[in-house]
Amino acid sequence: MIENVGDLVICYATPLEGAGLPGSVAGRALRLVETGVGPVNAAFALTRALSASPADAVIVCGVGGAYPSSRLETGDVVCASTESYGDLGADSPDGFLDLGALGFPAIDLTLDLFPAERRVPFVTCATCTGTDARAAEIERRTGGAVESMEGAAIVHVARLMGVRVGEVRGISNRAGLRDRASWRLEEAAAAARQALVEWIETAGAAAC
Repeated sequence: MIENVGDLVICYATPLEGAGLPGSVAGRALRLVETGVGPVNAAFALTRALSASPADAVIVCGVGGAYPSSRLETGDVVCASTESYGDLGADSPDGFLDLGALGFPAIDLTLDLFPAERRVPFVTCATCTGTDARAAEIERRTGGAVESMEGAAIVHVARLMGVRVGEVRGISNRAGLRDRASWRLEEAAAAARQALVEWIETAGAAAC
């Protein structure tokens, strides 16, 4: 079921991801926020936007890499069921220690809105995964299927500010060994934008 999502802020990290996003869909104005790359830029941009003018909901729209066992293919569109910080913690001789292992409260980043039919766990890393071994380690440790660099920060800000949030991404590449020749950034971004617009159109009709 698609809910009435009200005033919408759409966050995207780069011009490529936001290219072609309309200013309104089905009579509903969209506030487009280009955050820049990485969690700090994303958190700052969204905090500033929501502080200037409150919103009912925030949607992240962009591209992501699929972890090896996710069964996702380039061009697939998925939304986040949960978000997590994949590299927030400490390294140790015994492996990576997350916040819980360090004695800090765990950060629960659940989502409210789902602009695509398929839902999977997302992982946010400040450093993009560049080796198959690293991808396998993060996937095993987090249970994640899709990696990006901003999602968790945006969901975190939305949670702190009491705003509903969703995240939709097109799969542009496999997370692991960096093979730029196989990346399909523009196609993945376009697929995510199309899914988002179609979802808003349906939500708009449901709200009437």
